[in-house]
Amino acid sequence: MKRLNHPSLLFIFFSSFLLIGCSTAYYKTMESIGIHKRDILVDRVEEARDAQEESKEQFQSALERFTTVLNFDGGELEDKYNQLNKEYEQSADRAEEVSERIESVEDVAQALFKEWKVELQEYQSSKLRQSSEKKLKQTQREYKKLISAMKKAESKIDPVLTALHDQVLFLKHNLNAKAIASLHSELGSIKSDVSQLIKEME
Repeated sequence: MKRLNHPSLLFIFFSSFLLIGCSTAYYKTMESIGIHKRDILVDRVEEARDAQEESKEQFQSALERFTTVLNFDGGELEDKYNQLNKEYEQSADRAEEVSERIESVEDVAQALFKEWKVELQEYQSSKLRQSSEKKLKQTQREYKKLISAMKKAESKIDPVLTALHDQVLFLKHNLNAKAIASLHSELGSIKSDVSQLIKEME
């Protein structure tokens, strides 16, 4: 598979995107240099999986930091808040990246399947056309399973992110030891949510 990390290819991509702002134009540009939609799809699926793995690791880190804050025993409380807030912001960034990667997978997949359907009509051999159509349907089924799994994991992110944000905000508004004590009751719930999220991403 041809990876999309060569400087010249990146330049072509950004030039095409900024000047034309159209996915169709982008795909045509890439195909003109020998990179087809199937190559782009495989590449984007890998990137989406990498993004989900990084998001999983970030949420694990956020949970560990949250636990550390709850075990706070003296020292500068505001430093603890800043550390936890940083973890939350990084988690939010990872979550956004996951969503963007999934959207990019959907975009190229839709373009690929649309092109495939149109090209079925170009066959002169009905036997070959039927065989290709069968492969199309099989590929669409496999893609549906893949994207469904990705979206299922994605759907688990927002509730966890919201819970983390609530606790960070509460801590910000109550920078004192009493606030830390009151957050202990939420630890079990957040641990459960993060564990479920990580399980969905594996």
